[in-house]
Amino acid sequence: MTARGGQGSAAALVLVGLACQEVGASFAVMLFPATGPLGIVMLRLLFSALLLLLIARPRLRGHTGVAWRSVLVFGLVLASMNGLFYLALERLPLGVTVTIEVLGPLTLSILTASGAARWLWAGLALVGVVALGAGGWDRLDALGVVFALGAAVSWAFYILSSAKVGRQFPRLDGLALAMAFGACLALPFGLWQAGPALLRVDILALGAAVALLSSTIPYALELVALRRLPASAFAIMMSLGPATASIAGFLLLGQHLSWLEVVGIALVIAASIGAVLAAARRGAAGARHPGPDADEPLSEPVG
Repeated sequence: MTARGGQGSAAALVLVGLACQEVGASFAVMLFPATGPLGIVMLRLLFSALLLLLIARPRLRGHTGVAWRSVLVFGLVLASMNGLFYLALERLPLGVTVTIEVLGPLTLSILTASGAARWLWAGLALVGVVALGAGGWDRLDALGVVFALGAAVSWAFYILSSAKVGRQFPRLDGLALAMAFGACLALPFGLWQAGPALLRVDILALGAAVALLSSTIPYALELVALRRLPASAFAIMMSLGPATASIAGFLLLGQHLSWLEVVGIALVIAASIGAVLAAARRGAAGARHPGPDADEPLSEPVG
């Protein structure tokens, strides 16, 4: 296979992963009447943790107290990030929720960048957010926007926490342990909100499907893609998340967006891509992504 062909197939894997992620989020929305958002958060984290623990089989001994504290913080961030995302998703369209959430890593990349170009991308993102509230922010549920902004902040902390845990634990060990802790944190809230629905086999099966589609399958596809795709190209493709979320929301949930909201989503995507390209020009252009064992944040899709 040629290098061009390998990168093309890797890009296709990323797109399939994004599609699976948003289909999983759509399934989660369909389960809200039965489980509530916190119930599906618990099911997603629980099934994801079980799968990761089976795959990684992490060692419990030989880690420092600092490393364990990092895992606990990471687990707390995972639980809060997913919880806030699904609470927002209960009140906002999928595309809007994902777009607001993307502002977290986008803001982090802008703050850590240098040069005047970063202010261009920050301004573009700001215009996109204003357009997202097309017709007035009263069109959007205020509490849903607050939840989505909280998920955005949590995603920024996720990037920082996952990079730290990735340095302290081999392979997927840190992510598996953090996911297990996050599932424990989500358990009482999920039991409280979902209640008897958790005794239904169909609900449990759909919860497992959400975990597979939203986490396991995208993560596995990304691992393969990252071996063939430059880091900058991968990051650009991941910036398309709001677009795939909007399409999934329209096709699976019947969520229609105004043309100004579509423009707002496009502007945020453009700002994300611009920030990625600026980072690539600072010296990382064309570099291969080193994979999950390197000093990189671990991937755990949110949508």
